[in-house]
Amino acid sequence: MLDVLRWDSDLIHRYDLAGPRYTSYPTAVQLHSEVGSFDLLHALRDSRRAVRPLSIYVHVPFCANICYYCACNKVITKDRGRAAPYLQRLEQEIQLIACHLDPKQTVEQLHFGGGTPTFLSHVELRQLMAHLRQHFNLLDDDSGDYGIEIDPREADWSTMGLLRELGFNRVSLGVQDLDPLVQRAINRLQSLEQTRAIIEAARTLQFRSINLDLIYGLPKQTPEGFARTVEEVIKLQPDRLSVFNYAHLPERFLPQRRIDSNELPAPAAKLEMLHNTIEQLTAAGYVYIGMDHFALPDDALAIAQEESTLQRNFQGYTTHGHCDLIGLGVSAISQIGDLYCQNSSDLNTYQDTLSTAQLATSRGLICTQDDRLRRAVIQQLICHFELDFQTFERDFTIDFRGYFNDQWPALQAMHKDGLIELSNEGIKVLPAGRLLVRSVCMVFDAYLDLHNRQRFSRVI
Repeated sequence: MLDVLRWDSDLIHRYDLAGPRYTSYPTAVQLHSEVGSFDLLHALRDSRRAVRPLSIYVHVPFCANICYYCACNKVITKDRGRAAPYLQRLEQEIQLIACHLDPKQTVEQLHFGGGTPTFLSHVELRQLMAHLRQHFNLLDDDSGDYGIEIDPREADWSTMGLLRELGFNRVSLGVQDLDPLVQRAINRLQSLEQTRAIIEAARTLQFRSINLDLIYGLPKQTPEGFARTVEEVIKLQPDRLSVFNYAHLPERFLPQRRIDSNELPAPAAKLEMLHNTIEQLTAAGYVYIGMDHFALPDDALAIAQEESTLQRNFQGYTTHGHCDLIGLGVSAISQIGDLYCQNSSDLNTYQDTLSTAQLATSRGLICTQDDRLRRAVIQQLICHFELDFQTFERDFTIDFRGYFNDQWPALQAMHKDGLIELSNEGIKVLPAGRLLVRSVCMVFDAYLDLHNRQRFSRVI
């Protein structure tokens, strides 16, 4: 198991910069309109020829209620009828994509996100899953990782029973904070009992894994109050926990304008919340995976990290990075070989394009050899906290020290500061640097500059 984290306030203050989360490299910011559906069809053909396994992401954008902190691509509506035309176009997209793939390409991973996927009725969920099974090779022996995001206010025992019947075996629940004062400030009233009921249903129905999302830095939060939330969450014993830093960017995300910035906790209080949370979760036996993620030692992510097989893609940490990722729905991103591409983020444009039997790809990029090298470096650091130069020199036919000569002074400074151990053999992220691993990765980002850095949240 990895060494424990070490909290170093001085290093945190100096290296807590704004930067990407590196679910991909290059990041989605680099996607451009010169890449389109023609490139996607080429990539699908290559995937078919190689018979690569698949990971499918389905975006359901609808929510009945708005959460003020949310930065997701969503449509707020009480009208459940709005899902019908969207599903019609989504099913069209499924057909258009699937006809370019081989039926032998198994879907190892499936994830429904949003929005609120359970905004869909039981009939609509059945129909959508039937359509996916008709056109893709979904596993029917429960061996795949098939997950769905759940709003506990929008689900009940019958919903959970349906999802299990349809083949889902992983659930992720949004909790954020259990304090009613905080919940009112973010317009998300959700009792502990509602959350507990869904977790109990998931356990009884033998879902394989339960993930809970928490957010620190929300309005009216205090270190003491958030510690109580974490304490209650630990009692629920989720397999995984995501503890996100709230990034207040009202100029980019309109719902955040409803949050009073005067009610946001001070930076020192946010740091205290994170520090307390790490101590609480570590004491409860959770392993720090990296990048806000914690897991129990017997969870697949923790095991993959121990076995050096953990990877990262647009869905975050994954054990399925070897799969081609197919994104379906408005704003969904695909990663197929060296191609990244994204569907239109506008619901009407997405639906109108598919109504003409055209794919809704609006932008993308094709990775260069330099992108592939830097992607591999960043992934290795962010997943395993260490990097062996010899491996990269062999795999990419480079002299590592020479190739990254311009980055060397920054790496030496991090070595001197105790973030990393830099030697002739490689880089090791030290316990004091693990919370700041994004800052280490940013050294290798060829696209990052002061101008576009402001598009990202801070590391902590």
